[in-house]
Amino acid sequence: MTEPRVPRGNSDTPVWRSPHTLAVLVAALGYFVDVYDLILFNVVRWDSLADLGLSPERATATGIWLLDLQLIGMVLGGIAWGMLGDLRGRASVLFGSIVLYSTANLLNAGVGAHSGPLAFMGHFDAITAYAVLRFVAGIGLAGELGAGVTLVAELSSRHGRGLAIALIGAVGVVGAVVAGVVGELAGWRMAYLIGGVMGLALLGLRFGVLESGMFHSLEKASPLQSRGLLPLLRTPRLLCRGLLVVVAGSPIWFTLAVPVALAPRIAHDLGMNPPPRPGVLVALYYSGAVFGDLASGLLSQRMRSRRKAMAIFMAGTAIGTVLMLTVGAQSAWWYGAMSIITGFCSAYWIITITMASELFGTNVRATITTTVPNLIRVSAVPVTAVFMLLTDHVSAVSATVLTGACCFAAAGAALWALPEPFGRDLDFQEP
Repeated sequence: MTEPRVPRGNSDTPVWRSPHTLAVLVAALGYFVDVYDLILFNVVRWDSLADLGLSPERATATGIWLLDLQLIGMVLGGIAWGMLGDLRGRASVLFGSIVLYSTANLLNAGVGAHSGPLAFMGHFDAITAYAVLRFVAGIGLAGELGAGVTLVAELSSRHGRGLAIALIGAVGVVGAVVAGVVGELAGWRMAYLIGGVMGLALLGLRFGVLESGMFHSLEKASPLQSRGLLPLLRTPRLLCRGLLVVVAGSPIWFTLAVPVALAPRIAHDLGMNPPPRPGVLVALYYSGAVFGDLASGLLSQRMRSRRKAMAIFMAGTAIGTVLMLTVGAQSAWWYGAMSIITGFCSAYWIITITMASELFGTNVRATITTTVPNLIRVSAVPVTAVFMLLTDHVSAVSATVLTGACCFAAAGAALWALPEPFGRDLDFQEP
């Protein structure tokens, strides 16, 4: 029997023993800083807006607006960085994105300040400056994960890439735990400052990262091959497949954007006093996700199926959400404990991104792998909009249940419609 052809740049040596270990390390640490900065706003939004003089009622609406701006920036950035990754190479995205979001977070530490080295930020309207910086940070944050996953997927063996990417996810979500702890202990200004400094400190490691051999081969063999967004837009089948991956991953950000980020509102309707602290909840939620990322990645390898592992963890996420609203209603302590379970189960995130990378050809892989996670994140915009609309008619608890039911139903249908990509040879192009 003829041995299967090994894809170019896709060595069968496990990634942790190969010369490409640096790519995994940099992608993992980069995702750590990415998640820290991404989640930090959810941790400090209440304290920062209160410090800037907003009432609790106005802070709720303003906080959702600022989060939406950050997520919209991530969608636009995801498309731009993804196209750059397919046109100029995966490694190039790892440099530009960090400079942008690190600078935005450094400046965010000075919003509304009237003393210190960032006092010049006090000359601008605080909320307007906050909004602009969240949007810019969103654009910068959009490139990190997709570029890292694409690069590692193309440098790893076809059967081992799931483990390498699971490692990236597990290290990355520790950044959310750190964001929760730092946000609670250091204050919101110092937390933003720490995020910006960590990002710039990581920049030096990126210069040793190798480019994907598959990308180099595509450049040499098919220099005129259409790449980036255009093949996706002109091929409805590919566009539909990408949207199905987004919908399948949307429950992950529903749990973060509603039962975790809006916990003070939900706790009020549950009669919980004192309410859970958002920073503590984020730390607990992602403490579960650290182990969930490894467990979901290992399960998909064990079952040799991304779809089956996603289905199991998606069902667990739904159960965890129900537990937060029922068992968690007893006290802030119980609400936090149930958020650990929900965080563990929602960690099928990294399998979703792996699936996005495996389902598309080399000439569009960076675009899709960078855009999909950001579209999943921005799904929090319609989710929170529906939640807020429903709270005009029903309680926050009922609004959470109704919004979640729609989200999980759509995700289940999308997952059922997707093909199984486990073990696929990634050395192919889309027309």
